[in-house]
Amino acid sequence: MTAFDWTHAKAPDLDAFEALAEAAHRALPEAFRALTGEVVIGIADFAEDEVLDEMGFESPFDLLGLFQGIGLPHGGAVPETGRMPNRIWLYRRPILDMWAESEDTLGAIVTHVLVHEIGHHFGFSDDDMEAIERAAADPEPPADDQEHSS
Repeated sequence: MTAFDWTHAKAPDLDAFEALAEAAHRALPEAFRALTGEVVIGIADFAEDEVLDEMGFESPFDLLGLFQGIGLPHGGAVPETGRMPNRIWLYRRPILDMWAESEDTLGAIVTHVLVHEIGHHFGFSDDDMEAIERAAADPEPPADDQEHSS
């Protein structure tokens, strides 16, 4: 096995991180993704000070992500006028910090944060969220892609 050449490697910037998050979101099971409606994924280096204060975090590295909004099961049949779209915030620097101390891939950690932000908002158990993460990591192939024996 050849070692990765880290000489010129850099942490993903906000744009690359957003692309990684969008891909991770698309890989989540459709039924789970549907809970959020038309969610917007926002990327920032850290949560805003007001958010950290409101949630009682002392360090900006303590918050990896945040779900803001009302999911489809909690919303009314008719959307309220002026309501902002659901948003999931992923905080790049805390996630990169977690990645640096983990054996997981960055993609797996981003998926984990996405699943937990959505899952906690809707009251999913940790077991439910672990099953969703496994499904996102190992999606079943579509029926027409399966091998046929003759």
